[in-house]
Amino acid sequence: MNVFDIDVPVHGLDGHVLKLHGQLSLPEEPGGLVLFAHGSGSSRFSPRNRFVADLLNEEGLGTLLFDLLTEQEAADRVNVFDCELLASRVLAAVHAMLRDPRTASLPLGIFGASTGAAAALIAAARERHVKAVVSRGGRPDLAGRWLARVEAATLLIVGGEDRDVLELNREAEEALDCEKQLAVIPRATHLFEEPGTLEEAARLAADWFTRCLHGPQLTGA
Repeated sequence: MNVFDIDVPVHGLDGHVLKLHGQLSLPEEPGGLVLFAHGSGSSRFSPRNRFVADLLNEEGLGTLLFDLLTEQEAADRVNVFDCELLASRVLAAVHAMLRDPRTASLPLGIFGASTGAAAALIAAARERHVKAVVSRGGRPDLAGRWLARVEAATLLIVGGEDRDVLELNREAEEALDCEKQLAVIPRATHLFEEPGTLEEAARLAADWFTRCLHGPQLTGA
């Protein structure tokens, strides 16, 4: 496994260029690359996302875990829940990976949790290079009008005991007009803290990305 510390250039709220820190992990012959869009109040160090990323790496997929906001930006809770802003950062990372010779030829997927799921879906709707999206305990409903524009194959994973979020995911599934699936994990609550539930979610995500991220990548940015 090759692991690289990288910086993703983005436009800050004041228009200046900022750098968001990330970690790119690539197996010797990766079958695709999955970018992680973490949820509200989290970062690239999210233990749940890193758990999923490790499993994807074991399955031969590359991963990019990166911060969506700087520490200063994240201190303002308005930014944490601004899904359009978060999506712009995900897109910046997607474009950075399309320019990087190590990853430019790899089919792309995005894994999103909580508000990061909405950011992932908005980014997928705006960038056709994204071929697959997985949402874990996400708020895909916050993607709003972008849901109908998503073409990437989308898996929505929700805990059976996370009842309010489950209903929101059912509504979002109805709005999606692409290959889609809603997977409900019994006993799981919002953070998948119950024994075995995070492992089950990670396995579902790995199977989805492994199946969907195949074939040649599109050309051009």
